[in-house]
Amino acid sequence: MYIYETLADELAHSIAGGQLLPGIRIPSVREYAAQRGVSINSVKAAYRLLEDRGLIVARPQSGYYVCESLPGLLSRPPESEELMPLSGLSRLLSLILERQQQGNCTDLALACPQGGAFYPAERLQKVAVRLMRTTAGRQTSYAMPPGSALLRAQVARRGLQLGMYLSADDILITHGAMEALSLAIRASTQPGDAVAVESPTFYNLYPMLQDLGRRIVNVPTHPQQGMCLDSLESLVIRDRIAAVITIPSGHNPLGFVMPAENRQRLATLAARYEFAVVEDAMYAELQFGDRPVPNIKAFDKDGWVMVCASYTKTIAPDFRIGWLEAGRFRDVVRQMKFTSSVAESVLLSDTLGIFLQNGSYDLHLRHLRKLYDRQIDGVRACIAVGFPEGTRVSRPGAGFILWVELPDGTDTLALFHAALDENILCMPGLLCSQDRAFSNCLRLAVCFELTEEYRAAIIRLGALARMQLMSLHESI
Repeated sequence: MYIYETLADELAHSIAGGQLLPGIRIPSVREYAAQRGVSINSVKAAYRLLEDRGLIVARPQSGYYVCESLPGLLSRPPESEELMPLSGLSRLLSLILERQQQGNCTDLALACPQGGAFYPAERLQKVAVRLMRTTAGRQTSYAMPPGSALLRAQVARRGLQLGMYLSADDILITHGAMEALSLAIRASTQPGDAVAVESPTFYNLYPMLQDLGRRIVNVPTHPQQGMCLDSLESLVIRDRIAAVITIPSGHNPLGFVMPAENRQRLATLAARYEFAVVEDAMYAELQFGDRPVPNIKAFDKDGWVMVCASYTKTIAPDFRIGWLEAGRFRDVVRQMKFTSSVAESVLLSDTLGIFLQNGSYDLHLRHLRKLYDRQIDGVRACIAVGFPEGTRVSRPGAGFILWVELPDGTDTLALFHAALDENILCMPGLLCSQDRAFSNCLRLAVCFELTEEYRAAIIRLGALARMQLMSLHESI
């Protein structure tokens, strides 16, 4: 690390640990340089970095101060009885995708990392070119299920870091994580069966489950602890839940990392009541803590937990390569994979396998964790400046998605349309849950270069929310 990065991280830890409280003045550039025995330029660079991360703010003729902290999310009340039809959610999602494809919007909605800082494109290209030059047959053969042996071996090896003892023979290579999720549900349930999901959850689960003919059951979810397991156990008994889909690490959209004891209890419940747990581990390797929390699969003894992920968010989105370890449903998902999409590319799969094997991935992950941690602070700082007083924002433990709760009375569906008129794309909370109790919430992705354009868009979005609330209060 450069000296200025070390200085910035030390001050950031002091702020996070409460030694430097919100609103307090920190030493001037000259004072801090003298205290630490470093150059003034190093301290200036450190302070600029802390400003970008939203941790300090410069006040003219006064100095630098620790930013006022944003309040965190509160546990939501029980679900409302008023649910938005899935057809309405599908139309809204289609509009978002249409405007995103037009390319004239500042996209704060979709969790699709943009730019060279987020992907190891050059290193990956070198691996692919070398493979094409040195190995014959990859372009003229199918990687029949379960897929590339090289990639499956690396997935199994990396599972150890998340507490999982996986066998390469049990891993299936899929066309991204969405196919893995679909295969897991198809293998473990039948049309008409009840499938429990966290509320709110990943917006794409709703149309997927509807298309598969499964009945959706929303489970109350705590913004820090995850799915309410007491509620889940009651629902399992009452509604005969056949499967549960959960995103325990870097939850989309709440951002929490479910505690290990809750993961163990969920695995125990699955074995006791014999229902499948489909664990979406997309962001498990992007946990910000010093030691990652083990996956739910690490506590599975009887094969009721299925775990899946992909490399579209971390290495190569266009490869569309994911994987699934299906436990007791292994043979069924392999057959379904062949009949649905046959196979995945040998060249692309082996390219990923070599990239994972040679150590470049760990270096890249360290870069991503640090980058997203700073991105989150930077976007939260913009929200603190531009959004209405009383706004609450998540502080993710992994990944790059923020959940924003605006003051009661805010209609984020109306806010979405107002922002769209100004070519700003955001995601109303209703898309992540049918429950209208989340109509004052937004999901914001932070996987973009935080340029002035993006900062201005976030602050403008907050201004539109302020205007909406002002109009509401004037009409009362």
